[in-house]
Amino acid sequence: MWLNQFLILGALLFCIGVYGVLARRNGVMVLMSIELILNAVNINLVAFGAFHATPAGQVFALFVIAVAAAEVGVGLALVLLIYRNRSSIDLESVDLLKG
Repeated sequence: MWLNQFLILGALLFCIGVYGVLARRNGVMVLMSIELILNAVNINLVAFGAFHATPAGQVFALFVIAVAAAEVGVGLALVLLIYRNRSSIDLESVDLLKG
């Protein structure tokens, strides 16, 4: 397979993720869109690492996966807190939580 095919796949996933972050109001969907963005970055890192025959891309992809796991934990905790306080996970009502 060619490097261009992986880069196009990564760019497509990245664009879908950015659209999801900008267009969605649901907190869980925004978190899923951020995960799509991070997975697109992982595809590009591994593709460039394989293209240059170095394991650096896979090492950086593992770091991105670790950051994504932490982001999911914190993000899901915030979404559950918003749901507990507002009975909705609509991100438009997040500004109402200001002190």
